[in-house]
Amino acid sequence: MLESATAYATLPAIDMARATQFYTEKVVAVPGESREGGSFFTLGNCAFMIYPTPNPKRGGHTQMTLRVRDARASVAELRSHGVIFEEYDLPGLKTVEGIADTGGASAAWFKDTEGNTIGVLQLSS
Repeated sequence: MLESATAYATLPAIDMARATQFYTEKVVAVPGESREGGSFFTLGNCAFMIYPTPNPKRGGHTQMTLRVRDARASVAELRSHGVIFEEYDLPGLKTVEGIADTGGASAAWFKDTEGNTIGVLQLSS
């Protein structure tokens, strides 16, 4: 289901080995070029990189979104690899089994090992 994802992001990582393992084993991203300044990955038709940083602070927002054709199938696939999805119950945003239906979209969010928030988004046609 993630073959149709589109995204480009640069994500901070305190522990590059741990983050690389998360993205290759749980998200099933394909590792690419790696150099001192960071490591590149592909996932479907998107690319992103993680870079080393000692800074543990993360924004309270989504750092990368994977746009997919079927959010439920993509969430199920990621869960089968051990990804844990966030649950929200806020005014205007409530997830049910990890997925929020917002009228024109279905969305879900998970955190990587470094505290970055990653979204999974299906837009209605």
